[in-house]
Amino acid sequence: MSCPVLELTQQLIKRPSLSPDDSGCQALMIARLRAIGFTIEPMNFGATLNFWAWRGEGKTLAFAGHTDVVPEGNAGSWSNPPFEPALRDGMLYGRGAADMKGSLAAMIVAAERFVAQHPHHQGRLAFLITSDEEATGADGTIKVVETLMARNERLDYCLVGEPSSHLRVGDIVKNGRRGSLTATLTVHGTQGHVAYPHLADNPVHRAMAALNELVATTWDEGNAFFPPTTMQIANIHAGTGSNNVIPGELVVQFNFRFSTELTEAGIRSRVEAMMARHGLRYHIDWWLSGRPFITPPGELVDAVTNAVRHYQDLTPRLETTGGTSDGRFIARMGAQVVELGPVNATIHKVNECVSAADLQLLSRMYQRIMEQLVL
Repeated sequence: MSCPVLELTQQLIKRPSLSPDDSGCQALMIARLRAIGFTIEPMNFGATLNFWAWRGEGKTLAFAGHTDVVPEGNAGSWSNPPFEPALRDGMLYGRGAADMKGSLAAMIVAAERFVAQHPHHQGRLAFLITSDEEATGADGTIKVVETLMARNERLDYCLVGEPSSHLRVGDIVKNGRRGSLTATLTVHGTQGHVAYPHLADNPVHRAMAALNELVATTWDEGNAFFPPTTMQIANIHAGTGSNNVIPGELVVQFNFRFSTELTEAGIRSRVEAMMARHGLRYHIDWWLSGRPFITPPGELVDAVTNAVRHYQDLTPRLETTGGTSDGRFIARMGAQVVELGPVNATIHKVNECVSAADLQLLSRMYQRIMEQLVL
């Protein structure tokens, strides 16, 4: 017996859509959606392909995702060529199988079944798809959201198909994400000879106490939805490579994953006050990649929970852990946003794979969510 979800996933995997190259994935999805009455609006920016598609009117449930994938790494380490899907022992292998071409196929097939059964549905069903989520994302979902917001487009609910599950499909649902703020700190000193330290100013020595305080600081205690904010030093560099030269500057890069207890401005202010208190000559470049967002229990969370319980006989755990997702942009529209997708054990790895049965299950869950929110 053929399996539409599995067949479409395989067709998508065959297209080597390394970010931001879509390689024809969206054309395939658009053709399927247009065939069931969706209006398609391409929203391409630079080298990034995006589209916004909708069917019906009224309260809007959008399904969001990305067609791009990360590089395959050493192709020789794969058990099969990464862009030639292979089915073995119930598992579908290929780059993007779990992140997130399987989810995209599950969404499309769910929409096809839903429309066939409910051609005159009450609300509006929509799709927001990008080809640049894995790389910079600069011309992806954020640009589509800005375009939609500029014309006051309505978006009530959004389900992002990121691989949220841990051991079983639906065991974890992401109902928010932490913010991400990166700092590149440059501490200025005076270069000199190590034998004449009185003629130099070592920025590494100068910065040690401040970095110690940075690491030891408790930024907040978290709240009911978020764990405490964390700070991690990611990169540190100083010196010329010579063992007899005191460096002239120290560069330290660190990242905050922060909860709704904090703001970008509050973090910046505390860090800069810390550096000044230690008397450093410094400069900081800040980069905010996303603010924290949360979708508390309500219509969307209830619909997703109901769908998971119906098919899995388990209650999903709501979490906000992990990295960021394009949900951070969509939440700016005032929409309720959650992430529900396949098991994430192999994402970005060699031999990425997903259970074929899980994809069929996920598609049924998506359809049930449509039936609860769009009928």
